[in-house]
Amino acid sequence: MSRKSNSFLDRLVQSRMLARWARAARLAPTLSPGDLRQLRTDAKAIRREVDRVVHFADERLLLPAGGGDGIERPLGSDWAWRPELWRGPVAPCGIAAAESRAMLGQEVTLFHDCKVSELTLRQIRNTRAQDIAPYALRMDVFRFDGSFLSLVLDLPEAGVQGLRRNHLMRLTLDVELEKPLEIFCRLNVKHGPNTDQLVRELPLAAGERFVEFDLAYTKMNEKRVEKVWVDLIFEGPQMNQIVLHDLTFARHPRADI
Repeated sequence: MSRKSNSFLDRLVQSRMLARWARAARLAPTLSPGDLRQLRTDAKAIRREVDRVVHFADERLLLPAGGGDGIERPLGSDWAWRPELWRGPVAPCGIAAAESRAMLGQEVTLFHDCKVSELTLRQIRNTRAQDIAPYALRMDVFRFDGSFLSLVLDLPEAGVQGLRRNHLMRLTLDVELEKPLEIFCRLNVKHGPNTDQLVRELPLAAGERFVEFDLAYTKMNEKRVEKVWVDLIFEGPQMNQIVLHDLTFARHPRADI
């Protein structure tokens, strides 16, 4: 009974809220600047929460019908992650003439040193039969007068906690290219005042779509790890369309010998 009552009350509250905002939209052209400013602040606060609900709903409802997140996990994995851009809608969903340090969502940042940017970034829906992630990132590069182009992804706190030198970090990337280019993946681990780096080339020619970083090759202080991020570096990207259909991380301990 309580369940039905709550459901009815929820619908009643929602109906009244919708009516309130519909009325606010009608009255907005006639409001004073002060009232309009407060109304805008309230609307933005509500939109943030609504956008979060839509993002998580899309993330769950657009994943494979059999359940799970579709992330390929090596045996013994203790952490796996797909960044938000590939899970659900982000804002902004696209950037034209993208400047260096432009962000798409909260986790992907573009870096380049072009004098004139002729790059566009856009989040698109995946439509291929083999796609697992609901969304993809498309990057169109026209004339390119810079010396480097990279996308930076900050790993969440869950991927940093408990990180050890006996861990292998796997980055899996499903990429479609208009014409061949080289993609290098650089793992950065900040521990105290130091930052260790591991660089791997994505072996596209061999048909593989993942690289592994062996943290045993770093001098990482396990007790002082503060931040981990990955750079995707694109060599010779001019006049190319690059679509990242999926991007995932998985962490697993090295097998004992």
